[in-house]
Amino acid sequence: MSPRPVQRAAHADLRKAIKASAWKGIAENGASSLSLRAIARDLGITAPAIYNYFADRDALVTELIIEAYTSFGDWQIAARDAAASKSLPKKLEVIGMAYRAWALAFPERYQLIFGAPISGYRTDHEAVRPAGSRSLTALVGTIEEIRAAGRLVAEGFPVVQESHAQDFAAWTQRSGFHPQSLAVGILIWARVHGLVSLEISGNLIPFGPAGDGLYRYELRSLTRQFLKSKPQLATRKSAPGAKGQAS
Repeated sequence: MSPRPVQRAAHADLRKAIKASAWKGIAENGASSLSLRAIARDLGITAPAIYNYFADRDALVTELIIEAYTSFGDWQIAARDAAASKSLPKKLEVIGMAYRAWALAFPERYQLIFGAPISGYRTDHEAVRPAGSRSLTALVGTIEEIRAAGRLVAEGFPVVQESHAQDFAAWTQRSGFHPQSLAVGILIWARVHGLVSLEISGNLIPFGPAGDGLYRYELRSLTRQFLKSKPQLATRKSAPGAKGQAS
C-alpha cells in the first residue's frame, strides 16, 4: 500500500488556491476582512503553510492587486485591438464599454484596486506601478492617436502643479505618451470611474433597456468634448450655365 500523500500534494498549485480563496473571501466579505487564517480554514491547511508562498498578508494583497490590474489592462487592450480598424470615436467607446464590462464581471477586483483602502495595508508602489500604469494604456494610447491626428480638443486644460511636475514628467517618460494625452486620460478615467463605482455599489439607478444608458451618454459626451470633428472635404459646384464659359 502506497503511503498517504502529504497534505500539500492535495493542492498541486497551492499558491493559486490561496489566491482563489482570497478572491472568494473578498467577494463575500470585502477586502478589509481578508485574513490568512480564514484562507487556511477554507483550504483545510495550517496558517503557517501559507507563509511558504506569501511572507505576510500584505504580500498576498499586493499580488492580488497586480493580478487585478493585469486582468483590467488585458480586458481593455483586447477591446482596443479588436477595434483597431474602427474610427477614433468608436474606439474610445469600445474601450470605455470594456472598462465597465470588466468592473461588472469582477467587482471584487475593481473594489480592491479602486475602493476603500485596507486597514494597515501599505501599498508596494514599485511592485504595483507597472501593472497599474499598463491598465491605462488602451485609453491613453487612443487619446494619443487623437492628439497626433490633430483632433484633440484640450485648450486651456489645467497643468500639473509644480510640486508634482517631476513625478508627472517621469510618468510621461516611462509611458512614452504626450503629457496632454495623459492628463486628458486621467480626467476621462475619473469620470467613467465615478459612474462605474456607483453602479457596482448599487447606488446608481439603471437607465435604458440595458441599464447602461447613462454610461453610454457620458461616453458620447466625452467624445464631443475632447474629439474634434473630422474635417469634411468641400466639393466645388459649378454655377448654373457656367460650363464652357471663360474664367
